[in-house]
Amino acid sequence: MIGDIVGRPGRTMLKAQGKRIREEYGVDFFIANAENSAGGSGITPETAGELLEAGIDVLTTGDHVFKQKTAIKALENRRVIRPLNYPPGTPGTGWTVIPARNGVPVAVVNLAGRVFMNPLDCPFRAAEEILEDVRATTPVIVVDMHAEATSEKIAMGWFLNGRVSAVCGTHTHVQTADARILSNGTAYITDVGMTGAHESVLGREIEPVLAHFRTGMPHRFAVAGKDVRMMGVCIDIDEKTGTALAIKLVQHQFEPET
Repeated sequence: MIGDIVGRPGRTMLKAQGKRIREEYGVDFFIANAENSAGGSGITPETAGELLEAGIDVLTTGDHVFKQKTAIKALENRRVIRPLNYPPGTPGTGWTVIPARNGVPVAVVNLAGRVFMNPLDCPFRAAEEILEDVRATTPVIVVDMHAEATSEKIAMGWFLNGRVSAVCGTHTHVQTADARILSNGTAYITDVGMTGAHESVLGREIEPVLAHFRTGMPHRFAVAGKDVRMMGVCIDIDEKTGTALAIKLVQHQFEPET
């Protein structure tokens, strides 16, 4: 699973190298958070299509999922999901099951936090309500916990410990150093990081962000383009039990063809 894809630079990297990266790491199933894939904010059918064609199996999103008008169309694809804890009646679905390359069905669940975030329904209650149905479909379950507060992500990890295969945090764009297997066999990391330009402020051009912080005035935060990297985790999961066997950090720098 890789972290928030920011704009064209992140998409370009995956289109150019996604399938090779998949082979290099021996990936049976590839998940990516794509809520910033369209111009740095939101998702469209076109950006989703590019990423799925690049070898991604399921695209998760977050609080920016509806920033683009055509996001609803993108969510008609069962391989593109939005946070489960949006209110009833919101377009899209919060979890899906897709077969991996080896034929094993993999469930992906998308949740959004509420601390320092837009108000949504309780992610803990939302996860609890669907967990029995998900587990009846497959024991291999990966959760994208899209949240600002580290405490809320860690709490979700412990809440689902032993009941899902992995809880992977997204949203903050900074890869954390706490990848581990929790006591009951759930892989956990607070944030998998960002796929985009790392000579930036969270994928955006540096100078406008500095000007905003120094003056308090609004500025347009254009997507940056230098030092493009993919960050995420590789997780080994027992396909029969859903128990995570290992988790390791991944960092891959874009190497444009010359």
